[in-house]
Amino acid sequence: MTPDELLAARDRVVPDVVAGGLRVLFCGINPSLMTAVTGHHFAHPGNRFWPVLHRSGFTPRQLKPSEQDQLPGYGLGITNVVARATARADELDAEEFREGGRVLSAKVEELGPLWLAVVGVTAYRTAFGDRRARIGPQERTIGGARVWALPNPSGLNAHWTVSTMAEEYGRLLAAVDRNAPGQDQGGSTTVTTTPNSQPGPSSSR
Repeated sequence: MTPDELLAARDRVVPDVVAGGLRVLFCGINPSLMTAVTGHHFAHPGNRFWPVLHRSGFTPRQLKPSEQDQLPGYGLGITNVVARATARADELDAEEFREGGRVLSAKVEELGPLWLAVVGVTAYRTAFGDRRARIGPQERTIGGARVWALPNPSGLNAHWTVSTMAEEYGRLLAAVDRNAPGQDQGGSTTVTTTPNSQPGPSSSR
C-alpha cells in the first residue's frame, strides 16, 4: 500500500457492517485511511479492536479485518460516528461529530440493535453533548438502544492495553448476555465483575 494510495482515500466513505436486530453495534470514531483503502474496518496494523473482540469473548477466534462480514453472524456490527476517512481523528471538528451523532441516532433507530458501543469516549462526549460521560454504561439510550462507551482500541491509546480493554469489553458482553431477550430485564445495567477473558493473541497489532 503506497502513500499515494492512502492519500487518495481521504474523505472516502466505508460501508457499515450491519444487519437488523444486532446484539451490539460497535461504533468507531471514523475510518482510517487504511480502512478506506481496504474497505475493512479497524484495518490499521496497530489497531487492537480484533484481538480485544476475541479476548473479551465476543468472537470464538480472532477475526481478521477482511473477515468483518462474519460479525453479523455473532450478532455484531460496525459503524462510525463520522463516515469519512481521515489520517487522524483530530481532523474532524465538533460540528462533524454532532452531525454524526444525529445520523447515528437515526441509523440505530432503524436497525434496532440492543446495544450501541461507542469505541472512544471523547467522540461520544462530543457527538452527544455529554461532557461528563465516562467509560462504561451510560444512562441515556440512543435510537432505543442502550449505550456503552468503550476505550478506543487505536494503538495511540497507550492508557489501555489489550488485556485491560478486553476486561472492559467483557463487562459489556456480560451486560448484553444478562439483558438478552427472554432474560430478566430488571435491575441496573452497571456491571461490577469481569468475566474470564478467553485466551488469545496478545499482539498489539
